[in-house]
Amino acid sequence: MAELNSSPEKKGGKSPRKKFSARVDLTAMVDLAFLLITFFMLTTTLQKARIFQMDMPVGDPGGEAASRTLTVCLGSNHQVVSYLGLPDKPIVGPNLVGFDKDGLGKTIADMKRDVEQKTHKSMLVIVKPSDKSLYGDMVGALDEIKINNVEQYAVADIMDKDIAYLKDKKVY
Repeated sequence: MAELNSSPEKKGGKSPRKKFSARVDLTAMVDLAFLLITFFMLTTTLQKARIFQMDMPVGDPGGEAASRTLTVCLGSNHQVVSYLGLPDKPIVGPNLVGFDKDGLGKTIADMKRDVEQKTHKSMLVIVKPSDKSLYGDMVGALDEIKINNVEQYAVADIMDKDIAYLKDKKVY
């Protein structure tokens, strides 16, 4: 039990008038303080998760999207294999890049510029993480897509041909 006692002191040899000691029981206040701390710790969220909108693409009946689709396959050791076109017959690539300043961001910017000049349409980007890639690489790839203002992108399962490209570049 916590308490606050105040006792009279003698000053200069005179006996002071008799004072009663003030006794305050602080137990209830300490209990209330711990209840309030516990309540706010349990009901407060530290930071909300930040998410962004991601729409999955719809089918392309004419097949014209293949000439403006950049596929990004995430491999091991923070390496990326990218190609433009279909996996069976890529138009450009496959090229091995990393996440440095001349890596994935520059590749996306260059391909976006070329695709918009040739087709007068926006570029599509498909990100395919492998089982050897890291979650941070996925976030880094999506960040580079956002930085380069790519309007249409998707995350898809990796195919056998993409894994073969990763194995050829020794990043699988």
